[in-house]
Formats: sequence, structure tokens, C-alpha cells
Amino acid sequence: MTAEGGDVDLFFSKTNRIRFRANGVSVSFESVGPEHSEARANGHWDLEPGSGNKEKYMLWALNGGLNISPASQDAPVAANFAPGSGSNTVEGIIDTYADNWVPSPVDGSFASEQNAVKKEYGKWLDRMPQVSPEFGAGAELAAYVNWESVVAPMGFFDRPAMLMSKNWMARVWAWDHCFNAMALSFRDPDFAWQQFMIPFDNQLPSGALPDTVRDATKETQYSKPPIHGWALNWMMLHGGYSDRKHLTEVYEPLERWTNWYLQDGDRNHDGLPAYRTGPDSGWDNSTVFQSGVPMETPELSAYLILQMDALSKIAHDLGKNSEAAAWANKSDQLLQTMLAKLWRTDHFVALRADNGADVETDSLELYLPLGLGKKLPLPVQEKMVEGLTRQGRFRTDHGFSSEALTSQYYGADSYWRGPIWAPTSMLLADGMDSIGQKTLAENLRLDFCTMVQQNGISENFDAKTGAGLRDPAYTWTSSVYLIFAHQLWSAR
Repeated sequence: MTAEGGDVDLFFSKTNRIRFRANGVSVSFESVGPEHSEARANGHWDLEPGSGNKEKYMLWALNGGLNISPASQDAPVAANFAPGSGSNTVEGIIDTYADNWVPSPVDGSFASEQNAVKKEYGKWLDRMPQVSPEFGAGAELAAYVNWESVVAPMGFFDRPAMLMSKNWMARVWAWDHCFNAMALSFRDPDFAWQQFMIPFDNQLPSGALPDTVRDATKETQYSKPPIHGWALNWMMLHGGYSDRKHLTEVYEPLERWTNWYLQDGDRNHDGLPAYRTGPDSGWDNSTVFQSGVPMETPELSAYLILQMDALSKIAHDLGKNSEAAAWANKSDQLLQTMLAKLWRTDHFVALRADNGADVETDSLELYLPLGLGKKLPLPVQEKMVEGLTRQGRFRTDHGFSSEALTSQYYGADSYWRGPIWAPTSMLLADGMDSIGQKTLAENLRLDFCTMVQQNGISENFDAKTGAGLRDPAYTWTSSVYLIFAHQLWSAR
């Protein structure tokens, strides 16, 4: 940080410690917002955010002075680090702790600890997918966003976890994590596997996955779409994981997750699973759900078809031949049911599970079954590509809008009713590859990477302008960028 009178360098020297050094300036910290904050003696500072979970800090000066002022009616808690008499420099440390603070040694000079962290970061960069110089700047920013979003095991996290963001989306969502695992699988397979398994570590007795997980909470009001079989199959193709250890670890949890959707999700027993709510699909406010729920959508069936194909392959490799055949049969049955009930001459529709009514919208969501690739009949493939690429509908210079540009519900920043998203771009590009539409897939990857490199690692993007929207540092965007940039590099 730079000010008129000097500057401040700061870094995480450990997972629970920030170390900083100021030259020519003092450094002050104040509590902000509605949190309850309390200063105590000897550098202790307790902060209680709205969640009710106390966060405890220990502040201390290595050189210079520290003064903590308790809160008053007119002022918040404030801590001021200032150079001592005759000095121009102050060094300070902020530790976080859960219970009682135990002093831990400072492991070296400011410069030596800072260099150690730089080396650690350099090793992280070395484990990122290789990209062309054309997208190198964006790749390093993407790698940084992923790196700074990793937190240590704690609470519901049994493993180091890459959060979706360090802004306000500071948790793991049970489909976002797949894209992070996929990006890591090229050159950091062990860490990739840890990211893939986090929701399964917190799987519910019913077999459902939680909507989100963070250290202190596990949200189960919603769930998320079952893209895990698709993602796992992709990871097995690009990063291994076909050994008995990995297959054994994942088979039963993936089986339970699939059975939950096939059973709990098909309450009208018509052979098609349904989403209970919009957020279960990941497309919270998609126009697919504007007439109500539960909703039988073609992409949910497509995800489960691919997931059962993955289970069939895993069962076969584990010597469970009868189970492999059963999963393959269930996959074929669901494919036939989906086509019979949801395909209408040249497009897919969704169905209200409660009354069987067709739901036709201009949402890109209905085109995600393209991920089934050549499992779809050729006329279906061709009609879907035609509908996707029809001029003025979904395709822009930056990718595919989540709602048709011609829709009355389209909005530049209306969440799943307009903006471009990384996960849908990834799912569509992979589907295009699988039906031989290599040029379409490559152009989509090129446009997405160009947009992100120009506009940053945002949660989503304005489909017409490419401007970043919502959370400005979101890991599924950085991960898809890394995957796309690597695929563009390896294809040339």
C-alpha cells in the first residue's frame, strides 16, 4: 500500500498470521460495520460479526509502538501502529486464534519470511496449467485468485479448501468446486482430488450433497446439480484418478448422490428427476422456473445420464460387473425417457412435475444437454447447435448469454437471465467438442479468455459488453480461464 508519506508491505507469513512493515507512515486498523468489537488488554482484539462466531486477534509490534483504543459512543475500536522515537519504520503482526492465544516465534526477518512466501507462490504457479504467452497475464491473475482463496482445514473442512471467493462468496458451493478441481487436475492432481471430494466429506445421510460448506456452517436448504460424474470423467481423462484407491474412495459417495436424485427427485414416478427449487439447479432465477417448481429439466437428466455412465465405468474397473451393467442400463433408460418426454421437434422443453405442463423459455439452460455429445441422436445435435448459434439469439462476441438477447426477460445484470457464466461456457464447449464441433468450441474458448483477460476474474459478465459483474474475484471463472487457455495452447 502506498500513501503520500510512505508505504506499507504486508503478507501472510502463516495461515493465521499477517506481518507488515511501514516506512514513513503509521498504520491504523478500525472496526467497521454492524459487528460487535471489543478491545482487551495486551493487544487482544475480539470481533464478533453478525454470524455470532467470535473472531479473535492478537496485535503486537515488533518495533515501534502499538496503541489500542476501546470503542466509545463516538468511535469504533482502533489500533494504531506508529514508529518509535527517532525511527521511520514500524513492524507489526496480527495473529488470529480460536481459543487462547499461544505465542509463536517469528521465523526470521521481514525480508526472509517475505521471500519464503514468494517461493511458495512460485511453486504454486509452476503447478498451474501451461498456457500461451497470449493469455499469460490473465493466467497469472487467475492463478493468484485461486491461490489466495485457499484456506486451511478447519471445522467442516477436513482438507485445505479453495473457496469460491474471499469477498462475500467465501465458501464452497457443491458444483462450483468441480471446476476448480478440473483446473488443478493437469499438474496438481492430489490437491485437485481434495477439492473434488470436499462436498462428499459433508454428504448427508440421505445421499444429498449440501448446498454450501464453510468452516463453521453447512447449508442444506438447497443442493446443487449433479455434474460430478461429468467432472470426474473429465478429470480421469486429463489427470488420472483411474487407480483403485481413487475409484474406491469416490464410488459409494457418487452412487448415493445419484440415487438421491433418482429417488427423491422423481416424486411423481414418471421416470424423470426434477429440481425442487431454482437454486438446486445452480440457475437460481432462470426463466425455466418462473412458472413454479418442481421442474423436470433436460439438463438435469443429462447430468445424471453422464453420472451413471461414470458409475458404470468405475464399477467395471473395480470388478463390479453386474453393477456396471445396471448403471449402463439405467443411463440408457433415462436418455430414452428424456428424449421422449422433453424433446419437441427442434428444441428441448422443461416440464412441471406437478401437472405435466410444458415450459418453454429462452433460457440457455435448456441447451446444456449438448454435453451428452454423441449419445444424442444426430438430428437433435444439429437442431441444438442451430438454436444456439442462430444470429442475435444467444451468441455474442464474448460467449453465450444465459437468457436469449431477444427475450423480454433478458437483463444485462440479471444473474441467470442474461450474463455470461464460466460453468455454462465450460459445459457447452465440452459438449461441442464431443459432437465434433471443434471450431465452435475453440472460438468460444478464445472469446471467453479474451473477455476475462480484458475485464478481470468476475463471477459473471455482461453478455453484450463483456464487462465484469458481481463478485470481482471468483474461482470458477479463474479455473475455467486456466482450462480454456491451456486447451487453446495445447491445440496449436
